[in-house]
Amino acid sequence: MSETESPVALGAPAVPVVPPTPLSPQLGAGERVRTVTLPGATLAVRSRPPAASDGPAPPPALFVHGLGGSSRNWTPLMARLADVVDGEALDLPGFGDSPPPDDGDHSVTACARVVICYLDTEGRGPVHLFGNSLGGAVVTRVAAVRPDLVRTLTLVSPALPELRPQRTALPTGMLAVPGAAALFARLTKDWTPERRTRELLALCYGDPGRVTPEGFALAVEEYERRLELPYFWDVMARSARGVVDAYTLGGQHSLWRQAERVLAPTLLVYGTRDQLVSYRMARRASGAFRDSRLLTLLGTGHVAMMEDPDAVARAFRELLADTVTTSERSATPRG
Repeated sequence: MSETESPVALGAPAVPVVPPTPLSPQLGAGERVRTVTLPGATLAVRSRPPAASDGPAPPPALFVHGLGGSSRNWTPLMARLADVVDGEALDLPGFGDSPPPDDGDHSVTACARVVICYLDTEGRGPVHLFGNSLGGAVVTRVAAVRPDLVRTLTLVSPALPELRPQRTALPTGMLAVPGAAALFARLTKDWTPERRTRELLALCYGDPGRVTPEGFALAVEEYERRLELPYFWDVMARSARGVVDAYTLGGQHSLWRQAERVLAPTLLVYGTRDQLVSYRMARRASGAFRDSRLLTLLGTGHVAMMEDPDAVARAFRELLADTVTTSERSATPRG
C-alpha cells in the first residue's frame, strides 16, 4: 500500500477530496468574510471586492469548493479575476467556518439547495458559477434546475459519476461506508498534522513541490484546526455518502442527465495527473454540456485553481470575452 492510500480496504466508489489550501492565510489580501443566516443553515462567505475601475461594475461570481475543502481554496483564482468579476466563495455547511446544517443533510441536492437559497436571498443571480470536485457536482445541479441564476459555469475536476474510478481514488470512497470514517480516524490517530497534510497534497496536487514551505505550514495549521472540530469526521462521512448517492441516481436526477440540461456556456478544466477524477472523463463531459470548452492541464492534479490559477484564470477570461461578444451579436439591433 502506498503512503497516499488510507489503511482501509478498497472497494467503494471514488469520492474526491480537496486539501486545506496551502496558498493563502485565513484571509487573502483584500478579502473579507461574513456570516449569512439562511433557513436551516449558516454560511461563512468570503468576498473579494472587485478592483477599482471607472467602467461599469463587474458581474457577480460565486465559487463552491469540494469535499474537505473550503472557500479558501479559491483565494488564488479570485485574486486573479478581481478586475473582471465581483467574487464570493462560500463554505458549504460543515466545512470551513460554516457549522453543519440543522437537518444533517449533506447530499449533493441539499448543497445545491443551499447555493440556490443563498443566491435568491442575496439577489446576486445570475452569476458566473464555479465549482471544484464535489462543488462541481453541486453547481451542475444548480445550473440545470435554475438556469436563471447562472451566466457561465466553470467546472474544475467536477465529481461526475465514473463507471471505472481510478484505483488511486478508491480509498477515499471508503469514507462513505458506515463506520469507515471513525475507523480511519482511530487507525490514523497517531499521524501528525504534517503527515496528514503531506499525504493530502500528494493525492490532490499533480506536483506537490509547487507548495512553498510557508504555504505548507499554513495548510498544517488549518488541518490542525479542522481536526479539533467535533463534527469533522461525521461531516466528511455524510458528505462522502452524499456524493456516492448522487452517483447512483438515475433518470432526470442523474448528474449526467442534468449536465445535458445546462444552458450556460461551460468551461471544463481537467488535470492529466488528477488521481481523483480521471482526465479521461473530459471527453464525456464535453459531449454532455451542450455549450462547452475544455482546458486540459498537463501535469496538474485535482485542484487546478490552486495549483495553476493563472491558466484557469486565462481560460475563464476567454470564456467571458466570448460570452460578451456572443451576447452583443445576439442582442436586438437598436434604432
